[in-house]
Amino acid sequence: MTTTTTGPETQEPAPKRKFTFPSALTVLAVVTLAVWVLAFLVPPGAYDRNDKGAPVQGSYHRVPDDQSFVDRLNDLFLAPVNGLYGVQDTKSGQVGPDLTGELYGSAGVFLFVLAIGAFITVVFATGALDRGIGRLAHRLRERGAMLIAGVMVVFSVLGTVEGFAEETLGFYGLIVPLMLALGYDRMTAVGAIILGAGIGVLCSTVNPFATGVASAAADISLGDGIVLRFVMWVVLTGVTVAYVIRYARRVQRDPGRSLSGFLPGDREQAASEAQEVPELTRLHKAILVVVALVFAFMIFSVVPWASALTGDADAKPYGFELGWSFPQLAALFLCAAVLVGVVARMGEQKLSSTIIQGAADFISPALVIVLARGVTVIMNNSRITDTVLHSIEGVVKGTSSGVFAVIVFLVNLPLAFLIPSTSGHATLAMPILAPLADFAGVSRSVVVTAWAAASGWMNLWVPTTAVTIGGVALAKVGYDKYLRFVWPLLAILFVLICAFVAVGAALT
Repeated sequence: MTTTTTGPETQEPAPKRKFTFPSALTVLAVVTLAVWVLAFLVPPGAYDRNDKGAPVQGSYHRVPDDQSFVDRLNDLFLAPVNGLYGVQDTKSGQVGPDLTGELYGSAGVFLFVLAIGAFITVVFATGALDRGIGRLAHRLRERGAMLIAGVMVVFSVLGTVEGFAEETLGFYGLIVPLMLALGYDRMTAVGAIILGAGIGVLCSTVNPFATGVASAAADISLGDGIVLRFVMWVVLTGVTVAYVIRYARRVQRDPGRSLSGFLPGDREQAASEAQEVPELTRLHKAILVVVALVFAFMIFSVVPWASALTGDADAKPYGFELGWSFPQLAALFLCAAVLVGVVARMGEQKLSSTIIQGAADFISPALVIVLARGVTVIMNNSRITDTVLHSIEGVVKGTSSGVFAVIVFLVNLPLAFLIPSTSGHATLAMPILAPLADFAGVSRSVVVTAWAAASGWMNLWVPTTAVTIGGVALAKVGYDKYLRFVWPLLAILFVLICAFVAVGAALT
């Protein structure tokens, strides 16, 4: 009989747990507690306000601390609630769920995120968008440069208008074989997908999850600054497309220069893997037309056309301007979700369940916004917001408008790493950064643009985003190799962004 002994010498060591970066909700929970503790140490203060509610430069003064420990504990306990529907008292300026005054919480943005989540989910459930992009890629399969440019421009458009990013993960199974069949490598597919959508998000013209949330937190219209962001989007998209095409042609001429290399069978079997994509049906085409019209109408409804066309921020609005904000946009996307479902002949039960599922899928970014707003409520009620603003005022005081805009971009880079959620980052940073623009004599829209560029630039490469890490994993490309591929472009984009925000600040 054989006996098996198990001792310390034969036991295999327990696998080490890999560090995983905490979620945005966890990060903001820690930030909430940290800010609450910090409020005990930072002296309260206030600025005088003008008729528009903007702080008057040089008017900062200390105010008495009249909050008890119980009051502060109550603020911490109610922070998420106040972040959703807290009301700011018109006399005291305090925020609470049972006060009388103006809504301070982010209920409007919260519902808007759920509404657009429902709309996007319904659109994807029809299969029209996936098949439309697939048909474009397959139709251009024999024209490599056009294929790369076409895919990247479509992804960039979707990124700049609706934050298309995580959705790209579903396209690697189509794009990678097509790129290999054309003599390119896997890195070309990674660049086309990640950088195509990423550059659109970086230059978010009307992206509701980035520019929309930031504009709301900065108390400006979603359409403010759209001209600068559009020009920036055109230029940076062109530069990024050219960068990827240049690399792809280099690999096509000399496969030995590929940064990703080739897996066994890549060169031999790629052509057979590029499968035919089904044609678009009339129904799919109709759905794509509806989607395009919805986003076109959204852009029309939020743009301050008189200001955009005349260059005068105080220009009287034209009669056709709608001046819509988040309540109207939330209703628009709920109606649009129903319209797409009706056009797609989903049926009542499937449409209802898809809308509910879409709202559920987007509850995470919506809650991030609420938690981030709760942090600002703690700062507001402890009256340290203006104290923090005053300390930063001393740093930017005396700088030119262009330098100020570049500083805003630089300040947001580490924040974008710590808070990978664009919505949470915007809600947390804008109440501090937007008033600085008033001191510098710069439009608040420039601050929003600089913030969006910083967030988008970081999300092109940081390992805390599912788009980057998930993308290189699906394409079977090493993350270190991706960094080698992308860093020259990051340097080019860095310089161009600084130039754009500096010129934008100078022109305002």
